[in-house]
Amino acid sequence: MVLCKIFRHKTARSCEERGNPCMKKLTSMLLALALALSLAACGGAASSSVASSAASSEAVPEAASEAASSEEAKKLSTTDALRIAGLKGPTTMGLVNLLSMEEDGTASMDYDLQLYGAADEIVPLLMKGELDMAAIPANLAATLYQKTEGGIQAVAVNTLGVLYVVEKGGDTIQSMADLAGRTILSTGKGTTPEYVLRYLLNANGIDPDKDVTIEYYSEATEVTAQMAAARKDAIAVLPQPYVTAAQMKDSGLRVVLDLTREWNRVCDTQLITGVTVVRTEYAKQNPDVIAAFLTDYQKSVKAANEDIDGTAALCEEVGVVAKAAIAKKALPKCNIVYRNGQEMKKDISAYLQVLYDASPAAVGGKLPDDNFYYTEPSVLRKVMAAIRNSAK
Repeated sequence: MVLCKIFRHKTARSCEERGNPCMKKLTSMLLALALALSLAACGGAASSSVASSAASSEAVPEAASEAASSEEAKKLSTTDALRIAGLKGPTTMGLVNLLSMEEDGTASMDYDLQLYGAADEIVPLLMKGELDMAAIPANLAATLYQKTEGGIQAVAVNTLGVLYVVEKGGDTIQSMADLAGRTILSTGKGTTPEYVLRYLLNANGIDPDKDVTIEYYSEATEVTAQMAAARKDAIAVLPQPYVTAAQMKDSGLRVVLDLTREWNRVCDTQLITGVTVVRTEYAKQNPDVIAAFLTDYQKSVKAANEDIDGTAALCEEVGVVAKAAIAKKALPKCNIVYRNGQEMKKDISAYLQVLYDASPAAVGGKLPDDNFYYTEPSVLRKVMAAIRNSAK
């Protein structure tokens, strides 16, 4: 079931809303006309010369401006809104500023951002071509690549490690070893939380099938509800921003382990939570759209990390997080990033190798080949140039 669907915003605005560029141009033209008329009334050839000069000087920059605007307004290969899906939580927090960019006219295209509660709701829509892109767990992207025989590609890393172990009202967990013999509530069966937890348990000498009991729930909100109703010493694995949300409701909830830190103790690769994928057919047909999206996406992620208040408000409005106050407190801990090209390939491939070595099923039975990574040079050069120009 779709939890929330944000339809593309219309961005046509009046001259006043765009900072009065039309009014300024009209004022300049009127002034030039008034000058010409006043000089003509005085008579003399000089008046004609001055009027002509004034009109000419006004027309040149105006024509240049219109030519530049025409150049910038070149249509993309499709005028349809880009249909992109995300999950409630950190992987979509980096996308929400696309909507504000569209609203203020700085986005390259229209966006149809759709929000879902679980990754298995997104997968069939992507496979049927009812979505163009999606932000999903990294290992699921690899699995989907195998199932669709190359039907999707990864275009960016969007989130690094966001998982934590929390304990309610107790002080019994100080290390991974202390999890032995305990029941752990978690979300994300078949995706990042399950495989990261299992990997770390094994790395610390704990058999995840024998030495602990892991109870999985479809959404993080279900885990937080279970924790709220649970007795003292209940343990859960939760991602941000749900850790923050749970703590704001229950002051007795304590973060006992940062799983990114635990990962770094036993691995020399990045812990990657989410990636953004595109249908391969769509990418081939619309390379200009991919370039435009990646340029906008980089700006959206930058805003998510710098404009905390604005992004938090959008997260509440869209439904990514229940309250802006939660998002505001959680955003700095969500490890939202934008990585594409060879950097993306290096990080994802190393992470997937670790998962594959632990359990081939975690990545769909085998590691994806190079075509899984969208590294089209001409597109990435265009993105880099656009980002450099916007920074000037």
